Amino acid sequence: MNKKPKKNPKGTPDFATQVGAKAGRKLKARRNATPGVWSGLGMMGMIGWSVVVPTLLGAALGLWLDKHYPGPHSWTLALLVAGLTLGCWTAWYWVAKESQAIRDEQEDDDE
Repeated sequence: MNKKPKKNPKGTPDFATQVGAKAGRKLKARRNATPGVWSGLGMMGMIGWSVVVPTLLGAALGLWLDKHYPGPHSWTLALLVAGLTLGCWTAWYWVAKESQAIRDEQEDDDE
């Protein structure tokens, strides 16, 4: 891999070598593209929705149960906490999976 680029009589690399080097740099830049602002906002949105949806569903189910089956304990509060717990676990799992994928990709690029 330590080949010296071909040079023309003037001592500069030939056209094919220059084009190949430029294409290689472009491919590497595409593989290692830094995520932009929109990507970060999208990730925050995914994490937010993965917490909000189970929490709201738990609260809605709890309200329905409290209305139809009243008891000494609040179903709303219990299912709200259960939904929040499930949502946080889902968000944690998703972030851990994405983080592992990024680490694996970086390790592949280093080799």
